[in-house]
Amino acid sequence: MAQTESAAVEPIIDIHQHMNYHLRTDEHLLAHQKAMGITTTIILPAGTYVNRPSTHNGKSNGLAAKCATTEPARDFAKAHPDAYLWAANEVTDLENAPVEIEKWLKQGACMIGEQKFMVECDSPASQKLYELAGAYKVPILLHFQHQTYNLGYDRFHTMLAKFPNTNFIGHAQTFWGNIDKMQEQKNLYPKGKVTPGGLTDRYLADYPNMFADMSAGSGLNALTRDEDHTRGFFERHQDKVLYGSDCADHLGRGPGCQGAATIAAIRKLAPNKEVERKILFENSKKLFRLA
Repeated sequence: MAQTESAAVEPIIDIHQHMNYHLRTDEHLLAHQKAMGITTTIILPAGTYVNRPSTHNGKSNGLAAKCATTEPARDFAKAHPDAYLWAANEVTDLENAPVEIEKWLKQGACMIGEQKFMVECDSPASQKLYELAGAYKVPILLHFQHQTYNLGYDRFHTMLAKFPNTNFIGHAQTFWGNIDKMQEQKNLYPKGKVTPGGLTDRYLADYPNMFADMSAGSGLNALTRDEDHTRGFFERHQDKVLYGSDCADHLGRGPGCQGAATIAAIRKLAPNKEVERKILFENSKKLFRLA
């Protein structure tokens, strides 16, 4: 298992980090994760840098943050085997995407993602990757952002039903905005009280293969905008929520570290210690089949 449980009383798995994130060095990444108390980190790579509509003609290359691709992620994880794992990724609608990703899965990639490209979430190209994830028994992580990435979130339930053997991890603005039944899709960072029963709430409740990545500003915003709702959300979906940071900070602490703020919010708002440990560790350990 790529972690050192003896090194921490309460180990934490971070399912969402990047190399070269806004040009952050590997040394700063290592220091950031250590400062946050992370014992296992999964590196999510970018796809090939190409100019095509699905990458907004190159503007979204590097996951729109200059992130490294799969081969460097693999090499970094292999250089730090006690604390790092790696995922495989490719631009969804490249013809060779399934073959390219399968190559990395055969070498030990533990997930597909982060899928962050301008395609319909139920496109034929996307479905090839969903099928591949199911065949290799690895999750696939999707960045949902209205009119920008993985379009058509209101139709995503059809994919959850069509690929019951594939575990999907949802992430980003549209995923987290839709905890609210009253969500206005153009509002990527909604504030105020949440009306339960939004698309995300329903997907998590109705489909065993839907999971939630708590990372980024969108996840932290969803946690903190309505604390009473969050406590109930954690109670309802305690076996589905996974901690991720997706944080480009260099320090791993202080007011500039959204990843550390998310850990603090989970600890504050989890209804009990058991649920806290599920979100920060146990759920990811089970989903990624870590010993």
